[in-house]
Amino acid sequence: MDLRIKLLVVLSLMTILVYGHDVSFSTAGFYELKNSGREVYNMNIGWRFYKGSCQDAWKKDYDDMSWERVSLPHGLELLPEEASGCINYQGEAWYRKYFSVSSSLKGKKIFLHFEGIMGKSTVWINGHQLKEHYDGYTPVVVEVTDMLSFEEDNIVAVCTDNSDDPSYLPGKPQQALDFTYFGGIYRDCFLIAHDQVYITDANYENEVAGGGIFVHYPEVSAEHAEVGVKVHIRNTSVNTFRGNVNLILWNSAGKEVSRVISPVFLRTNKAGYVNVSLQVNNPELWFPDSPVLHKLEIRIEDKTGKIVDGMNQRIGIRKIEYRGEEGLYLNGQPYKDKLIGVNRHQDFAVIGNALPNSLHWRDAKKLRDAGIRVIRCAHYPHDPAFLDACDYFGMLVVLPIAGWQFWNTNPVFEQRIYTHIRQLVRRDRNHASIFIWEPVLNETRFPKTYAKNAKELVDKEYPYAQALSACDPGSLGNEYYPVIFTHPIPASGARKTEYTVGEIDRRTMYFTREFGDNVDDWNSHNSNSRVHRSWGEVPMLQQAVHYASPDYPYTCLESLYASDKSHVGGTLWHAFDHQRGYHPQPFYGGIMDAFRQPKTSYYMFMSQRPAVKNARLDAQTGPMVYVANEMTPFSPSDVTLYSNCEEVRLTVYGGGKQYVYRRASVDSRMPSPIIVFKDVYHFMDLKKLSRAGKQNEVYLLAEGLIGGKVVASHKRTPSRRPVALKLRVDDDGLSLKADGSDVVTVIAEVVDKDGVVKRLSNTSVKFTVSGEAELLGDDATGRNPVIVQWGSAPALIRATATSGAVRIKAEILGEGVHAIAPAELVYYSTKPTERFIYNASELDNKLIPPSGATSIGMNGELRTLEKEILELKKKLSEYELREVEEQQDSFGEQR
Repeated sequence: MDLRIKLLVVLSLMTILVYGHDVSFSTAGFYELKNSGREVYNMNIGWRFYKGSCQDAWKKDYDDMSWERVSLPHGLELLPEEASGCINYQGEAWYRKYFSVSSSLKGKKIFLHFEGIMGKSTVWINGHQLKEHYDGYTPVVVEVTDMLSFEEDNIVAVCTDNSDDPSYLPGKPQQALDFTYFGGIYRDCFLIAHDQVYITDANYENEVAGGGIFVHYPEVSAEHAEVGVKVHIRNTSVNTFRGNVNLILWNSAGKEVSRVISPVFLRTNKAGYVNVSLQVNNPELWFPDSPVLHKLEIRIEDKTGKIVDGMNQRIGIRKIEYRGEEGLYLNGQPYKDKLIGVNRHQDFAVIGNALPNSLHWRDAKKLRDAGIRVIRCAHYPHDPAFLDACDYFGMLVVLPIAGWQFWNTNPVFEQRIYTHIRQLVRRDRNHASIFIWEPVLNETRFPKTYAKNAKELVDKEYPYAQALSACDPGSLGNEYYPVIFTHPIPASGARKTEYTVGEIDRRTMYFTREFGDNVDDWNSHNSNSRVHRSWGEVPMLQQAVHYASPDYPYTCLESLYASDKSHVGGTLWHAFDHQRGYHPQPFYGGIMDAFRQPKTSYYMFMSQRPAVKNARLDAQTGPMVYVANEMTPFSPSDVTLYSNCEEVRLTVYGGGKQYVYRRASVDSRMPSPIIVFKDVYHFMDLKKLSRAGKQNEVYLLAEGLIGGKVVASHKRTPSRRPVALKLRVDDDGLSLKADGSDVVTVIAEVVDKDGVVKRLSNTSVKFTVSGEAELLGDDATGRNPVIVQWGSAPALIRATATSGAVRIKAEILGEGVHAIAPAELVYYSTKPTERFIYNASELDNKLIPPSGATSIGMNGELRTLEKEILELKKKLSEYELREVEEQQDSFGEQR
């Protein structure tokens, strides 16, 4: 067997059976409690979809046979990797779903819960309009009890519209917006059925600081904790209800640590609250580096002991407070570390905002692996699954409302903001990861009365000690806020503007909400921090230096770590490359690209994490060392290393030379400075050894030592002759779920005979997927073949609704004696545990929209009109962009 065939066998015919993490996500704000009388059904599978206007599509008998069949989350369209500059569709789109309801649900209260429908939306059931919603980021909840049929199919119709509209958030036209306003029913949908006596939904009830379950923590210490729980219960039965609310708290090991039984009495058609306190001795507390979660079980029982309703909540016992001169305290203990993190937009390559829960979870895991401790959900409320993952991984969250540089004096706009704030707090108040509420509009000149009202609204909706709200220093009304967003001016040397503070007042907590972006001007956007991964080694090294400690005054990790203790941390702009409306080029400043492939700066951030292995975190933790030199003919002679170890030893070329770095104990510096060994790598030395047949001596070996012992190592060898493709599934241990919408990234890499990635490769990879998944973007976005960039080619696959084998093939087209060998991989999707409602006949129909339908691009007249509109938009955009430039500059973004 020749070498090429051996490589094909060893590297290509790999079968991977992935055992996933024990990961679960909340449904409509809670976790299902089995046999409680409350039933949860996933409604994601089997929708009919049409992009365009359909005047009568809300009617029950509307003919939609030719519509496309899709599953949720759904984002209107698949997009090319470069999808900035408003190339995405904006306008109406329609969804219709046929579903039957089991007769076992007769007599129950039934709700549909959409986690998110982008833009303004209207919902009909069987031809009856039930809801209009003006908010793309908060839940849409409708009661459908009296509208359902148990004898024939029901039809839910949803009209979505992500067109520009100044009457609700974000308000600003997409062409002047620094993110992309994707559309569709882009989050999960659930059908919730429960008995006539039930725990309400906080997003459905109009109750200040109420509705549903509200958990808070009046007392938290290492010795004792008090968990306060407020339960809102409604009785819609024809009888008075007498019974009990039984609350049980289970610790991380599944042991009961507290229980309270409280009586409840409700007359017919009445609602009321039960307030209880659970006492916990020697509690396991939730910290960022030890995110212990408890399960709170809530059961409503009638007087016979029968459960009539129930749910689980996942909580973390914790208390976050700022004590002025004493600084930040977590759980009664001073928190001396800086909280360093990133901003995150929720969009992903190709699929836009329509991420399944698994991708939100993987985002959180990848960031926690990099040592991230705080996330700012820019610039809007993110998917509940992402917050579930932040709870799980121990990442604090800054929660902004949706908005960016826009204010409308029309009173309806302001009132819709207040509704948005209420919905945000009610949806997310029980998450352990909550750190700061951001109820003001990002970089916006709003009235002082608004700033005051927004802060008071948060305080009313969250009337407990941990309602920290933040504002800009130059915004009107900032004096009402206990947290100020600013840069650490004394450390960074950045110029002072009206939107930065010059003097420290330790009664105030400071936080840098955005740092790192460095552009020449706000129109051109040339930058040494915005680096596409394909640009290679030197630009990515420069980005990492800029984020860590450049030789010019700028807010960076160095200046944040050196800042006063009142300045508790900051979040980089940005975690991931993402699309933008007001610029033709995507934002390339992420520490990972849009497919979540790491750049060099990702490992620089990783080196800042503690060097102690943490068994509680389901993530990479502990000591690390990384050689940021690929040993190409064009790699720098200076070798850069990242490590969190106290000592690093670099061995060059078979032990011929050795270099040692020992970290200095300087409290004011970042935990792990960038390590650079000057002038130690030269391609001519590599060539000399290689020509002499000593390829095995050509390497860079970095070893991290703690206490004199090697605890981490990383070896680099140059990539030699490319011989094969290597396939891997980037699932972070969370398997692809066979639910019709789950997505995972597959990466093909060009490798040599030892599996070393050939970074300097200029080819394309053709993907073929068969079995229980499909390749996304094959035809619609022209993404197949995929161009190899910096050695790799990523693609997305989406599961079918049947679990089983997925066969993936990657090949470089063309045959020959020296052709690069293809790769094949067999991957298995797993059966979901949820219960689904869908008609099997609604799957896998790929028919095109009906001819003659009103849709953009359907005829020459519309295309002509589109061109005229586009020209007008361009002219308007020039004016709007000047406003954007002035506003970003005046807010001091980015230092």
